[in-house]
Amino acid sequence: MSALYEIKKTIAVEALALKELSEKLDSNVDKAFHLIQNCGGKVVVTGVGKSGHIGKKVAATLASTGTPAFFVHSTEGVHGDLGMVERSDIVLMISNSGETEEVLNLLPSLEKMQVKKIAITKNKESTLSKACDVALTYQYEAEADHLGLAPTISTTLVLVMMDALAVSLCKNRNFKEEDFHLYHPGGSLGKQLSK
Repeated sequence: MSALYEIKKTIAVEALALKELSEKLDSNVDKAFHLIQNCGGKVVVTGVGKSGHIGKKVAATLASTGTPAFFVHSTEGVHGDLGMVERSDIVLMISNSGETEEVLNLLPSLEKMQVKKIAITKNKESTLSKACDVALTYQYEAEADHLGLAPTISTTLVLVMMDALAVSLCKNRNFKEEDFHLYHPGGSLGKQLSK
């Protein structure tokens, strides 16, 4: 078996899934964009497992590009961290299945708090999709590994879709290089922008 062949095959499969995502996005993306754009508070991103890891990156990208955001692990949320969420916030809830128990456990409290919610899931008929104000959904046949199980395509789709949303929000806010430098003074990007 050639590792190069397998690696190229995986990249091709994920690239195809991204192309299909781009072609199948619907008006819910506009709805999510406007909810976040008009949010008076912060974007709170939540998830567990690989969705949680992706959620941390989503929150970091939003925050560094002018959309105030932070991550709350869904399990910690029901153990007091929901206290960080305010009514003016929007909660992005990431669950590939839309049935992740730890994520769904947040719903009763978020309902009582009257917080707007955006689901990010592959299952538009899921409990999460139906409970949220907007559902951003994606589709794929199987994950990219030989078993079709390891979160690969699903995490790539969420990450790229949320990167695109963050870039769109950033552009709409007329976010400039000096704004980026204010939030990102460190590292090679900070040095590049301070010249």
